[in-house]
Amino acid sequence: MFMVAKLKVPGLTIITNRLRHYFRNMDAKELQPPASVRGMQELQKDQFQKTVKVPRLRVPESQVQRVMPLVKKFLLKMEHLHPVRAVDKSREILLHPTPIKDWESLPTQDLQKQGITAENFCFAELELGYENWSANEILKSVLPTEEEGLTSYSRIGHIAHLNLREHLLPYKELIGQVLCDKLPNCRTVVNKASSIDNTYRNFQLELICGDPEYQVETKENGVPFEFDFSKVYWNPRLSTEHERIVKMLNSGDVLYDVFAGVGPFSVPAAKKRCHVLANDLNPESFHWLQHNSKRNKCLSNIKMFNKDGRQFILKELREDLLKRLLTTDTSSYGIHITMNLPAIAVEFLDAFRSLYKAEEMTELPANVTFPTVHVYSFAKGENTKGLVQKLVESNLGASLDQNLLSGINFVRNVAPNKDMYRVSFKLSLKLLTTPKEAEISRKRCAEEERMVTTKVKCA
Repeated sequence: MFMVAKLKVPGLTIITNRLRHYFRNMDAKELQPPASVRGMQELQKDQFQKTVKVPRLRVPESQVQRVMPLVKKFLLKMEHLHPVRAVDKSREILLHPTPIKDWESLPTQDLQKQGITAENFCFAELELGYENWSANEILKSVLPTEEEGLTSYSRIGHIAHLNLREHLLPYKELIGQVLCDKLPNCRTVVNKASSIDNTYRNFQLELICGDPEYQVETKENGVPFEFDFSKVYWNPRLSTEHERIVKMLNSGDVLYDVFAGVGPFSVPAAKKRCHVLANDLNPESFHWLQHNSKRNKCLSNIKMFNKDGRQFILKELREDLLKRLLTTDTSSYGIHITMNLPAIAVEFLDAFRSLYKAEEMTELPANVTFPTVHVYSFAKGENTKGLVQKLVESNLGASLDQNLLSGINFVRNVAPNKDMYRVSFKLSLKLLTTPKEAEISRKRCAEEERMVTTKVKCA
């Protein structure tokens, strides 16, 4: 059994086998696209034609099965290129020029035992073209060397989604065409046209290649989703985070999803037989949330709302949570609240302050367990983890001590010195029944009292 390792290169993830070592073509100058294509802005496929000399073995047909294990790790691996070819009654094996410089570079003793000698080895010309290089290899050969290349893109169904930096915009049509040509099942390439600053938090897209078809089908952690990518928010880079939250949940738990989108938290949770209340302000997101819940056959476990997040907290969440706190054994199941709208979610935290009047909570059972909030936020600066905690505490109007704070988890880097975090904390009776202003006022009074005491002692 062999082990698999992943190597990161700009714009692509390459999977290599530690036992079958294949050599990177871009490390061999002779296997790189022609230098003349550097700076090309309009794709001209014929300009990638190139003749190279590569090492070859000519092996009788009867010997192929015994020879292949000896040279397999040296095969020339390129797109649309068969390294083993039928020639007359023999096979021609194309070898990679990086490890194989001459006959002596091969395991000659083992080959000679099979009747293969230096006479079977030669260098011969090979015609290469646009079809023989990957998207990463093509783009690396074209884009400017002095600037950062295409470092990443997202795949959502048949769509490739880019976020091109300004210096790459002159190459956007070429980049789009290369991705359409090279990525399996890619029919549409779009670029993020502006920052997310509209009410419904969806991307503003620019079509740069392919068909203007934005309704996609995709799977995340084994769960199928369908939606119109041009009208809702979806980021495949968050799939691991979605999975982390869903793994926290057990059957019978409760999830309040304040900014549910098309359902990446809510639908898997409902499939897991959790009790879910899911909300989103965007009518398109709400439509596809309903569609995905129906498609995944979990409608019986989910209630859906099309409201502003604050209104959802103040009404639906408030009513459902109060009923559970007063009439059920909350120690027997978990209650979670997800707030994944990282640009502004923290601004909704004050809705939990004084969510209930004190007299409404007088009948609470002794073993009551309050919900855990998972709020997502961006932080920009040096100590982003410390900054995001202060941001949450400021909007909540309370300090998160060790009794309340469950964890501050890094989610992903968004830009230089800008990170996304999940801050998880427990709500408490005090938070739910005390206005934010009153809490701040008490802190101020306590501080003033401390200062007065200090002055008296000094006097």
